[in-house]
Amino acid sequence: MPLASTGGLVTAAAENRSAVAAFNVITLEHVEAVIAGAESAGAPVVLQVSENAVKFRYGRLLPLARAAVAAAERAAVPVALHLDHVQSDDLLRQAPGAGFSSVMYDAARLPYADNLSATRAAADWAHSQDLWIEAELGQIGGKDGTRPLDAHAPGARTDPDQARDFVAGTGVDALAVAIGSVHAMTTRTATLDHGLLKRLSAALAVPLVLHGSSGVPDDGLVAAVTGGIAKVNVGTALNVAMTGAIRAFLAAHPEAVDSRKYLSVGREAMADEVGRIIGVLRGTA
Repeated sequence: MPLASTGGLVTAAAENRSAVAAFNVITLEHVEAVIAGAESAGAPVVLQVSENAVKFRYGRLLPLARAAVAAAERAAVPVALHLDHVQSDDLLRQAPGAGFSSVMYDAARLPYADNLSATRAAADWAHSQDLWIEAELGQIGGKDGTRPLDAHAPGARTDPDQARDFVAGTGVDALAVAIGSVHAMTTRTATLDHGLLKRLSAALAVPLVLHGSSGVPDDGLVAAVTGGIAKVNVGTALNVAMTGAIRAFLAAHPEAVDSRKYLSVGREAMADEVGRIIGVLRGTA
């Protein structure tokens, strides 16, 4: 089926007080696994390509993007493409021609005023290209009060009043909020601040996004969706599933050299994890 729109999927989820799952992909096996898992769950899904994933692919966006588009167009469920954690304006401007309907522009490393200015410019350009745009705030830290703390560093929290001003000043379509999750966690021990999420949901009229969801236990994800999260980003959990499955296969088959043998096992493990997470978010797990 034709590519879905990330904005359409997230807006519909927000209106229904549910969440769409968004999975970061690095290889074609990731792409195929996410789509297979979504198909098994009968749910729409977002494929996300991060700027770091583009750097891994020799700085070239199109090879993975075109593979993702081809796979998405053959999927039995709606699939959207999202360009994640973009810091490069050059990469941002490649999004429309590569099949992406949305971007997450990441200027949270900058002091607040600079973040607002850069994100405003990115949002104006994105909207001129019919792109839906997500952004995030860094938390102000440091003795001088100007050095931003990474929005998903331990202890970082999004201030509702500042978030309201930021959304109004930038015109973004969604905001990633810092409520206790941390990127790249390999254990599911993050504790979310659901009281803060409630205040953020009340303060903001745009959909809210949870990054670093791999480290959040199932009950925390369910509560986050109930509290107003409409897009749940997952990346590390797929890599954990893939790597664990490949390690086990190679330990049991030390003679194996055909990469298709172990990559298929890794792909299946990722698809299972995708289906499981979507089930948790939908309350069917």
